[in-house]
Amino acid sequence: MIDPVTGRRFVVDPATGGRVPYQQPQAAAARPSGAPRPAVNVAPNSPAEALVPQRPPELPPQDDDDDDSHPFLRMFDGLVNVILILLVAVAAFFYFLRVEFDRPGPLQVSTIFAVPRGAGSSSIANRLTSEGVITDRLIFMASIFYFTQLKGNGTLKAGEYQFDKHATMREVLNTLVDGKSVQYKVTFPEGWTSQQIVKRLEANAELDGAVSEVPAEGSLLPDTYSFGTKDSKEDILQRMDAAHKKFLAQVWEERDPDIMVKTPEEAVILASIVEKETGIAEERPRIASVFHNRLRKGMRLQSDPTIIYGIFGGSGNRDHPITRDELKQKNPYNTYQIDGLPPTPIGNPGRAAIEAVLKPAKTEDIYFVADGTGGHVFSTTLAQHNQNVAKWRKIEREIRARQKAEAEAAKAAAERGLLLPEGEVGLSPVGGPVGWPQRNPVR
Repeated sequence: MIDPVTGRRFVVDPATGGRVPYQQPQAAAARPSGAPRPAVNVAPNSPAEALVPQRPPELPPQDDDDDDSHPFLRMFDGLVNVILILLVAVAAFFYFLRVEFDRPGPLQVSTIFAVPRGAGSSSIANRLTSEGVITDRLIFMASIFYFTQLKGNGTLKAGEYQFDKHATMREVLNTLVDGKSVQYKVTFPEGWTSQQIVKRLEANAELDGAVSEVPAEGSLLPDTYSFGTKDSKEDILQRMDAAHKKFLAQVWEERDPDIMVKTPEEAVILASIVEKETGIAEERPRIASVFHNRLRKGMRLQSDPTIIYGIFGGSGNRDHPITRDELKQKNPYNTYQIDGLPPTPIGNPGRAAIEAVLKPAKTEDIYFVADGTGGHVFSTTLAQHNQNVAKWRKIEREIRARQKAEAEAAKAAAERGLLLPEGEVGLSPVGGPVGWPQRNPVR
């Protein structure tokens, strides 16, 4: 029955005659395991309940299948999976190695690499990495072992080798195994101007190409450079520029903190002057000390090579000694007329001159003058310097008298038809060929 007030179903208890809420009877029999729950259509208790959709029957529970496979089969199946994973990993690793082995290398310019006799594979790989020829030492070592030991394709050979710009590790290894050393060399003396260096390159028949422009003064590192058949003149200049930057960056970090140059560029300018002042390596730190002391005291450098560069530029041509008029000539390079350093280097200094400027000798020297033996004598006062200059003037007069006598003798011999053997040159007392101007005798 349904209560007309509440709308709920009820039944009448026969014993008491009272109303009892209606309860759905229980299923007569237990539902078998896995059997679907029967749909039960139950009358709604109220009009609102009639509007609610009935809940669908629950899905029967899924019973797990019993794994009746043999333990050995399960172990074999797992082993196969592990092997497949390892094979994929190994294949991916070898693919990575091959990609890295053939990837363009870090070299920005072609370079020459020397392998000394007896050098081991590990030391060669270390140097190739430190000098920026290859990027990964371990991959290169693995490649050496694979190609030379497992495949027996040869061994690394001693010699000088050319590696082209962006050479791959495969190309580097092939070059070392083939053992085809470079066959050509070109030498540039310290202190040469960029124009003189370019002139020598243009005269070299073994180098291809042309030089597009003369490099900036002081941007090249003079040295002996080996090269191969693939190198061009521009390649040599790029290699000299890279060597200069690398060396300068290294020694600048090790400089004396008390030096008077504030930048690497100023160091090269002063080093180019030191380079021109003496041909004796042991004198360079002391001459550098003189120029530092002058700068510290606010004195002018008064260096003859700067006058020569201001007049003749980078050609290096000079057909007469410096005159008094040239000494007074005003130009940006004449350190007799300007304070401090000239605007650019006056040549390309070598390693020793740059190191001398960055680590000068500790002296109080202010002056130096030629001593007649190819070297110089130094002094701390003007009085001492004047005495040394007087001694040099006497030596200079003797040299000129000797040169004049030799020239007259040679002229007389030529008039009589008596010539010196071809290639023979008379020598002056200071050790240079007769007639050659001495290096900056007075300071």
